[in-house]
Amino acid sequence: MNKKKIFSILEKLKKEYPKPNTGLKYNSTFELLISIILSAQSNDIQVNKITKKLYSIAYSPEKIISLGINKLQKYIKTVGLYRNKANFIMQTCHILVNKYRSTVPSSEEDLLSLPGVGRKTANLILNIIFEQPTIAVDRHVLRVSNRIGFVKEKNPEIVEKILLSLVPYSFKKDFHHLIVLHGKNICKSKKPKCVNCSIGKLCKYPKKYFKN
Repeated sequence: MNKKKIFSILEKLKKEYPKPNTGLKYNSTFELLISIILSAQSNDIQVNKITKKLYSIAYSPEKIISLGINKLQKYIKTVGLYRNKANFIMQTCHILVNKYRSTVPSSEEDLLSLPGVGRKTANLILNIIFEQPTIAVDRHVLRVSNRIGFVKEKNPEIVEKILLSLVPYSFKKDFHHLIVLHGKNICKSKKPKCVNCSIGKLCKYPKKYFKN
């Protein structure tokens, strides 16, 4: 798909979602980092429900460490893989305190060195907090980008590289959120609402679903 068509698609999505942002609720960079780690194989609603209670008493690396692994597990036990996530979070908190003076680092390399932080998490932090033109590829971005015709690739890292080369700079800051919102509201996994899609005429999905 050429850049002119991509621009037209993103322009339409931007009109539909003029203020795209993450659905996760947070009050600091640290809280966003923890919320993103928790969001793997879970949804924003469930994560926000957990973190509302967690962040009321443990809103910094030191507070999480003081809480202890067992209490942390109790707070997050309703998310998938909660034991692994608790371990990642605890290890990350120790690193933040000992290496980064309790602040979340602003470089991709440093972020990726933290336990539980992959490319998606690092790119989201860089994009949302540090306003870098990164593109985080999660399941929604992977699905929707392939359906629309931006890419024909299933490997997230390759998709990221392709999108970075195709997406106009002016849309890179919002790209992830625009595609995620479209994926959650319209371009759903099982029954996409093609009949209500603002970019339906530009989309290359061969199995457009026009039933209500």
